Amino acid sequence: MAQPTPVPSPVPGPRHRLVEVPGGRIHLVEQGTGPLVLLLHGFPESWRAWSHQLPVLAAAGHHAVAVDLRGYGRSSKPADVASYRMLCHVADNVAVVRALGEETATVVGHDWGSTIAAASALLRPDVFTAVGMLGVPYAPPGGPRPTDAFAAIGGDEEFYVGYFQEPGRAEAEIEPDVRGWLAGFYASLSADTMAPAGADSPFFVPAGRRMSDRFVEGVLPAWLTEAELDEYAGEFERTGLTGALNRYRNADRDWEDLAAWNGAPITQRSLFVGAERDASTTWLSAAIDAFPATLPGLTASHILKDCGHWIPRERAAEVNGILLDWLTPPSPRP
Repeated sequence: MAQPTPVPSPVPGPRHRLVEVPGGRIHLVEQGTGPLVLLLHGFPESWRAWSHQLPVLAAAGHHAVAVDLRGYGRSSKPADVASYRMLCHVADNVAVVRALGEETATVVGHDWGSTIAAASALLRPDVFTAVGMLGVPYAPPGGPRPTDAFAAIGGDEEFYVGYFQEPGRAEAEIEPDVRGWLAGFYASLSADTMAPAGADSPFFVPAGRRMSDRFVEGVLPAWLTEAELDEYAGEFERTGLTGALNRYRNADRDWEDLAAWNGAPITQRSLFVGAERDASTTWLSAAIDAFPATLPGLTASHILKDCGHWIPRERAAEVNGILLDWLTPPSPRP
């Protein structure tokens, strides 16, 4: 009599954990067992940015771990602005790997998470043996002082990074209506809801105005439900936005801290996924063109058509497939 085909056991659901790091604690959500894949979100999100990737990576035999970066969610929120410098984020990531009982990991990030993932791979290649970057391509440290560069962008209007850099200024705009501001920001950067080409850019702020004055209003992108928006808003209403915004306020400090790595390539195995309608990708097209020199270990690079900024959510299934293909080691040649 034929035996029934075994049915694979379902992967246990995600688990929340707090781990100690030198700067305090990091909240993480983990799922699955196997090689460690550390997932880093961007602004203004949380571990939830990777909610579609966690179960898929776990089912494929990976230990998928999405963190709340310092300043977000249940992770520590130091009062000192300098505590959000890039060196501190890299130290957090190393400490998370160690707390999980591992020596090495693949690190994957989106938006600010992409930049933090790249810095982690650059500074600690002994720990981060492969790096995936979504949205923001790798550009080696160096160049002009960032605040000088930001001040030169936009002419009479202020570039949003400079707007975010002044302590308390963006908080005064966002925190009276966190949910409304987030809804507008998410919609304005999503391919299915962003303003048509030629409209005034939300990334530039006219004198005496607010960034949100140019946001799309009254609609949510397809990837975001009202309940999910409530979750995001509830977290930021509890924590405030200062910890998240302090990442922008360390641009010059990072420039100084990383001077020893000016022009340095990342040599580990790497992946880039950009988006056709994401300013983070299009503004940095020169960095993508430089990948043969700056990412000599690049094994896959994709630009997703008709995709906006929120790549892991807007194109979850496609991103999952790309990640699984990239994470699967190539078969040895006979």
